[in-house]
Amino acid sequence: MIKRSIIDYLNRWRNSDLRKPLILRGARQVGKTTVINEFGKQYDNYLYFNLEELQDREVLEREMPLSNKIDLMYASKMQLKHEGETLLFIDEIQNSPKTIGLLRYFYEQRNDIHVIAAGSLLENLVDVKMSFPVGRVEFAAMRPCSFQEFASTTECQPQLEYAIRDPFNSQPMHHSLMSFFNQYTIVGGMPEAVNHYAQHRDILALDRIYETLLTAYQGDVEKYVRQNKLVNAVRFILTNGWGHAGEIIKLGNFAGSEYGSKDIRAAFQLLEKAMLLELSYPTTTTLLPALGETRRMPKLLWLDTGLVNYSAHIRQEIIKATNIQDVWRGRIAEHVVAQELLTLNNKVSQRRAFWTKKGGGGSAEVDFVWTYQSTLFPIEVKAGHNSHLRSLHSFVDASPYDIAIRVWSEPFSVEEHTTIIKGKRFKLVNLPFYLVGNLETILQKI
Repeated sequence: MIKRSIIDYLNRWRNSDLRKPLILRGARQVGKTTVINEFGKQYDNYLYFNLEELQDREVLEREMPLSNKIDLMYASKMQLKHEGETLLFIDEIQNSPKTIGLLRYFYEQRNDIHVIAAGSLLENLVDVKMSFPVGRVEFAAMRPCSFQEFASTTECQPQLEYAIRDPFNSQPMHHSLMSFFNQYTIVGGMPEAVNHYAQHRDILALDRIYETLLTAYQGDVEKYVRQNKLVNAVRFILTNGWGHAGEIIKLGNFAGSEYGSKDIRAAFQLLEKAMLLELSYPTTTTLLPALGETRRMPKLLWLDTGLVNYSAHIRQEIIKATNIQDVWRGRIAEHVVAQELLTLNNKVSQRRAFWTKKGGGGSAEVDFVWTYQSTLFPIEVKAGHNSHLRSLHSFVDASPYDIAIRVWSEPFSVEEHTTIIKGKRFKLVNLPFYLVGNLETILQKI
C-alpha cells in the first residue's frame, strides 16, 4: 500500500474550523477514490456514492429537505448512523449538476457532515456547464505519486527519512537512494504502476498498465471536447506530444502538424483542465509575482514521467544509463524534477515556470523558478562540480536574494559562490534528485 501524503492534508481539512465541502481534482487514475476510501476508515460513519450509478444519483437528486435526504442516504446504503463524525464521499459528481449545487447546503445547513467530491472528468466541466457554489466549497489537487510516496513501497524509506532529517550527513546512503530514484524515474508515479512494481519489480510488466491509461485518455476525448474541430487536435497531442516532454515548444504546427496556433492552444488548454499536462511559461523577473509570459513559447510538461518514458520509447535508454542527466539530452531529468516540484503542495492553482533573461546582454535561461516564503528561488538541473552555471549566476545578479539551487546526482552540499559578472556572493544548494520533493523542508534548515 502506498502511503499517500495527501492524507495529511485531508486530516488538516477534517480538523479545520473553516472546513468546507472539498472538491478533489486530479487526472484519471491518480488514486482519488482509493485515497478517500482509505481516509473514510477513520470516520465513525462513511457514506460512498458513485454518481455513475443511477440509484445513487436518484437519492442525491431527490427533492426533499436536506436532513431528510441524509436519512435517505443512510437507508439507501443499508447503514445505521453511529455517534460521531460522518464523511460523505460523492464520486463522479460531474454526472449530476444538481448534486454540485447541493454542496452549498451541506456547508450552510449541515456542516457537521464532512463532504468530499471528486470526478474523473470533473476538471473539464468546471468551466463549461456546471456552476460550483462560490465561497462554499474548497478545492485541492491530487497528483501522481511523488518519490517519497514511491519510497514508502520500498526498503529505502528509512534512508530517505534520514536524508530529509539530516541532509548534511546523508552521504553514506546517497548511492542507494539514487538507485531507487532512478527506478522511480523509469516507473513514474501512477499508483497502479507503482503498486505493481512494488510487488513484482518487473518494468516490462508495466506496459499493459501504461497502455490502458493512454487508451483511457484517448477514449475520454469526446467527453470533454465540446467543439468537434478540436477532437483531432486533442488526439494528435495525446498521440504525438509525449516525445516533446520537457521541451520548449512552438504552438503553431506543433510536432509537425497542420494545426494553427489558435486550435492547438485550445486543445492544450482542454488537456490542461484534465490535468494531463501543463504548458509552463517563462518569466523574466526575479521578484514576485513571477507571472508566466503567455505570449512566449512554453515548456511542455506531462503529468507523469513514467508515461513519457513509455510513450516516447526512451525507457531502455534510461535503464542503461548510469546518470539520468545523460538521458534524452537531459530532458527526462528536468521533467522528473518538474513532476517532483508539483508534489510540494496540493494547490490546484500551482504552476511551474522557468526564467529567461530580459533585454540585451546575452541570453540566459534557468530551468525552473519556485516561490517559497515570499522568495523566488532559481533551480537548475545540472550535472557535475564543473558544470557551467552562467544562467544561474545571471539570475542571482538580478535578484535581491542570495540562494540558488542546483539539482544533481551527487550528494547534498551547500557551497559559497561568487557570480561571474558582478561578483555577488551567494549560497549554492546542491540538491540530489531524491530530495527535490522535500525542497521546502531543506530550505528551512538552511
